[in-house]
Amino acid sequence: MESSWLETHWARPFYLALAFCLALGLLQVIRLLLQRHRLLRDLRPFPTPPTHWLYGHQKIFRQSDIKKLEEIVEKYPCAFPFWIGPFQAFFYIYDPEYAKTFLSRTDPKSKYLCKFTTPVIGEGLVNLNGPKWFQHRRLLTPGFHLNTLKSYVEMMAHSVNTMLGKWERICGTQNTLLDISEHIDLMTLDVLMKCIFSKETNCQINSNFDYYIKAIREGTTIIFYRVYNFLYHHDMIFKFSSQGHRLWEISKILHQHTEKVIQERKNSLRDEKKQENVQKRRYQDFLDTVFSAQAEIANSFSDTDLWSEVNTFMLAGHETVAGGISWLLYHLALYPEHQERCREEIRSILGDGSSINWDQLGEMSYTTMCVKESLRLAPPVLSLSRELSKPITFPDGRSLPAGMTLVLSIWGLHHNPAIWENPKVFDPLRFSPENNDQRHPYSFLPFSAGPRNCIGQNFAMAEIKVAIALILLSFKVTPDPTRPLVTMPHCFLKPKNGVYLHLKKLP
Repeated sequence: MESSWLETHWARPFYLALAFCLALGLLQVIRLLLQRHRLLRDLRPFPTPPTHWLYGHQKIFRQSDIKKLEEIVEKYPCAFPFWIGPFQAFFYIYDPEYAKTFLSRTDPKSKYLCKFTTPVIGEGLVNLNGPKWFQHRRLLTPGFHLNTLKSYVEMMAHSVNTMLGKWERICGTQNTLLDISEHIDLMTLDVLMKCIFSKETNCQINSNFDYYIKAIREGTTIIFYRVYNFLYHHDMIFKFSSQGHRLWEISKILHQHTEKVIQERKNSLRDEKKQENVQKRRYQDFLDTVFSAQAEIANSFSDTDLWSEVNTFMLAGHETVAGGISWLLYHLALYPEHQERCREEIRSILGDGSSINWDQLGEMSYTTMCVKESLRLAPPVLSLSRELSKPITFPDGRSLPAGMTLVLSIWGLHHNPAIWENPKVFDPLRFSPENNDQRHPYSFLPFSAGPRNCIGQNFAMAEIKVAIALILLSFKVTPDPTRPLVTMPHCFLKPKNGVYLHLKKLP
């Protein structure tokens, strides 16, 4: 029986299209197999933990227990290849000599992390590379000048005291169990808005920023899991997934918030009287610095650049400090002898805490050691990554080619038993002057190192010390044995179920 004209007319194009698709699919399979073969060849000098043929090592982080990494760090010195599925691998390092070699270079940021975070925070200092990064860094550095930071201490103290007032109303004279992480999130956001953007929000009182904090938490969680899910590395798969749709909604929330902050400042600057008030202020805040940078090089610092830098500092400046304070309080609750010694030191410097200044923060030597030890045990930022622009050779002679993605595991470095004796133990004396002198300078990197170190690290350390000083003068903190802290892998180190502590008001 002869085929109809319609069947004959459509059959040939259909078969050609099918053959074309099959050829494309075959070429893609060949490309992936060659990529896997090349990675296996390049990574052969470095032993790796057992890997699943499809998922690779994804379960290390997807099991929501980062402590699995402790076993790997102990078993595989210096570094190991971390497979993301069958065709992609990151190279994890956690040795100080490896870190020094890695951070002394100027390799660009990893294309994966940049691609995944840019829709949320834009292309600010965290994501930029090359001359543009250098230009932005130079222009924004004055916003964190020492004299500017000194003027922030009073505002930091005001925000911390607002939080302590809330705790006094909640606790009264009773020993009260409280999830402190929620309160500290709002307090650090309040500090950020006051110091960096000169904006009074009352966010600790009226809770009008709760939506923003929840959006940040959910958004960074989605980004983290996208990095470690090889299927979500494909834009089309991620875009049409429920996670991709949710991240798009979160991005809109964060963008609207940032745009509101920028627009309100622009409106105030249009008012001549308001502009005079800015000039009379004792300091220029970060937003003033960004506007100045835009005025200086308008052609190469666009509104998009301005938005990206503001968005970057709103996210990074809030999440990291909030995590640092929460973890420090938790560690001091677990080790009451260190808590009491910090309290005695702070009382000897601040008295009743009615006033606090920059110079007094520098006198808190033992408290500073406790801050650093807490940042060692629980670094707010777990890792940082680069894509090699040229081959790298490590001190032991092993090398990797250009194009490889290297990840410096700050968490792994800080828990490496080859560097730290009894790394799970909270011991502030590790950071005494004599012990500091004996340790490798790249063994403790909570704020990274080298040319791309954290621009806001002095701001962060000052805020943590102001917060812990005023809290310990007002409250005694003790742990709740029924709620042990469980760490959750994330862009920032987070407790899975909050940080519940017993608070007791001191007389």
